[in-house]
Amino acid sequence: MIPRYSRPEMMAIWSPETRYSIWLEIETLAAEAMAELGQIPASVPKALRARGAFNVDRIDEIEREVKHDVIAFLTSVAEHVGDEARFLHLGMTSSDVLDTCLAVQLQRASDILLKDIDRVLAALKKRAYEHKLTPTIGRSHGIHAEPTTFGVKLASFHAEMARNRQRLETAKLEIATCAISGAVGTFANIDPRIEEKVAEKLGLVVEPVSTQVIPRDRHAAYFAALGVIASTIERIAIEIRHLQRTEVLEAEEYFSEGQKGSSAMPHKRNPVLTENLTGLARLVRSSVIPAMENVALWHERDISHSSVERGIGPDATIHLDFALNRLGGVIENLLVYPENMLANLNKLGGLHNSQRVLLALVEKGASREDAYRMVQRNAMKVWRDVNRKEGDFLHNLAGDADVSKLLTKAELGDMFDLGYHFKGVDTIFRRVFGEA
Repeated sequence: MIPRYSRPEMMAIWSPETRYSIWLEIETLAAEAMAELGQIPASVPKALRARGAFNVDRIDEIEREVKHDVIAFLTSVAEHVGDEARFLHLGMTSSDVLDTCLAVQLQRASDILLKDIDRVLAALKKRAYEHKLTPTIGRSHGIHAEPTTFGVKLASFHAEMARNRQRLETAKLEIATCAISGAVGTFANIDPRIEEKVAEKLGLVVEPVSTQVIPRDRHAAYFAALGVIASTIERIAIEIRHLQRTEVLEAEEYFSEGQKGSSAMPHKRNPVLTENLTGLARLVRSSVIPAMENVALWHERDISHSSVERGIGPDATIHLDFALNRLGGVIENLLVYPENMLANLNKLGGLHNSQRVLLALVEKGASREDAYRMVQRNAMKVWRDVNRKEGDFLHNLAGDADVSKLLTKAELGDMFDLGYHFKGVDTIFRRVFGEA
């Protein structure tokens, strides 16, 4: 993982030192449980607590010879512990250590990611209330539709990210299982009570059927949840990138003093942070398909999943951690231009009121087809009349003989009240934030 997109706390979870420390804790907890059940001498876990240690370089050296990372680790620990180490790993298999360790690492990573999401949620809520009634044009297919508020846009993002938080909580629970069941998962050489005690100490639950490895549907669900979170990040980033376009300029990333946007053009203020977030989202999502493909292992186990998880575990969580924190900063410091929003909203001469006029004509007795034709022909005049030489939408409607038979100019004018479009905003905010 390159340092550019890495944060120290998340990086530390995936370091060799952390991984081997967790392995040693699993082995020690298992030994303590065995000693408690009278299966090994009480001196063994005491020795592990007193002298249990490892050396990363030594492990690498041993692994080059034995071609097995867990054996290399156990050998290094034994060199520190002494004779008591002969009881180490008793009745266990490598996956007992590897899979349980991965569960611990993913739990720790999840805790960081949940804090990251909380930062994004707090920023979205604050800015949503700030712009609760800031008018802006809603767009469908990229084309002006009807008015909304910038606060409603942000509330939508908040609701989606809140769902993502729930997904991650669920994924964290699903991944938090412990397997200390021995070869092919039958407990032939290890007491199931060992697994129960280790799981309890690590804050995990026992895997009902481990088949020597923890079933990878759990991991697939976990990485799928990360992929969905990444997609939400991209959705928000894409919106900001569109709003920052020169022709729109309704909002933009904060541009700091001394910042430069282009090596060639000094005037440039580019949405580099949200473009970066779009790319990082792609990287996180790239872990989803390999995680899905890891589900189908041969019989009770193979290690085709191992190389995949050594990559996607660190990569997906580190990238997502960085992306969520970058997104939090973007939202906290986002520059918003209400005047430009209002100017863009009015750019089409009131066409955003077309549905309201359509409905009013129907209520006055016109068929929907006739009402649609009346409204559309006047709307198209405005659409083509870029410089408004022939008047705006209200002017055209008032001059239409068919429309005038059904609606007075005063009635038409009432339909161009911008506030009409925002009467549901309080309801939306109450649903999203649960507040009056």
